[in-house]
Amino acid sequence: MHYVKPGETLALISTNYRIPFGKLLAANPQITNPNYILIGQQIVIPGLREPSSIPYKIIVSLGARRLTLTKNNQVMKSYPIAIGKMLTVTPLGEYVIVNREPNPGGPFGAMWLSLSRAGYGIHGTNNPSSIGKAVSKGCIRLYNKDVLELASLVPNGTSVTIRA
Repeated sequence: MHYVKPGETLALISTNYRIPFGKLLAANPQITNPNYILIGQQIVIPGLREPSSIPYKIIVSLGARRLTLTKNNQVMKSYPIAIGKMLTVTPLGEYVIVNREPNPGGPFGAMWLSLSRAGYGIHGTNNPSSIGKAVSKGCIRLYNKDVLELASLVPNGTSVTIRA
């Protein structure tokens, strides 16, 4: 389930969740005019578990440069991270993991976990010395062993909160 935020359109929600527009529209028959959605309106995201049904939550602290994994509101793990640099900051907000890709290649290390904001994710790195620094293009980097462990624990639909 997604709640419409200010400035969002159905097309943008479709892009952010990597769901074809027609499929998103079909999953939401209450929408009679796709050009007219309301802030706070509930949008069903087909194929994605409801975040409230998942015991895991991810909290990212940009200031502390840590990613904390909780289960049933109890801290399970905390990982050091790299974050976005000054010109490409990591966006604050509430997101969910929408899909994943093992071994995506390039600078993304051993795993890519897409966030519900197109172009952003949690991923490994081919440059472990970057962890702890503000060097990315806005993504959250972890050591490869850490992102593989995280990905083995959390399903798609897991909520991700990014805080200052």
